[in-house]
Amino acid sequence: MAVTRSLQRKEHSKMKKSLLPLLSVCCCFALVAQKIPSKTWQIKTALMAVPQDYQNGAKVYGYDTQGNFVTLQEGSNDYIALADDPNNDGFSTAAYHKNLDPFMARGRALKKQGKTFQEIFDIREAEVRSGKLKMPDKATLCVFTGEVNAETQEIENPFVRYVFYIPFATGETTGLPTTPTPPGHAWLMDPGTHRAHIMITPPKN
Repeated sequence: MAVTRSLQRKEHSKMKKSLLPLLSVCCCFALVAQKIPSKTWQIKTALMAVPQDYQNGAKVYGYDTQGNFVTLQEGSNDYIALADDPNNDGFSTAAYHKNLDPFMARGRALKKQGKTFQEIFDIREAEVRSGKLKMPDKATLCVFTGEVNAETQEIENPFVRYVFYIPFATGETTGLPTTPTPPGHAWLMDPGTHRAHIMITPPKN
């Protein structure tokens, strides 16, 4: 009888150990699936970053149930929207002209490789200057932020700021200040580089 119980305990222990990896995978999958919002919600909130004239027909990137970066909706116009990244704190979506997509895609690829912000900046600077990476001579980016109501999932306190890329522009070529200005005023950030862009941050209510 004692030998039987001992064997049963050993078999039970073996079974628990063999199930642990499976349970771990299942738990991880459940956490990821629970963390990723629905496709419908991602598309709806991503389009909030798109100027109204371009919302109908914009392409949307977001995340599948495993957290992979995917195309959620194909587009038919000049805008691409990015759904909120569930791995980041807070809520933020963005939208940009389709000609910026190679530049944005390169940044995402380098970030996935573990490159720092400065490394990404330097790599893209060299690649744009060499012609390896194509950068449009002008293009718009809109960044939409807000707070997600935990009960309704609606976005509260919405706010949009605008970025207008003009690669290698300077204060001299644009007549714009190159230091931050009060809300509502335009200024040029990263002057003289591939990432030179006009910043416009409206006042918050």
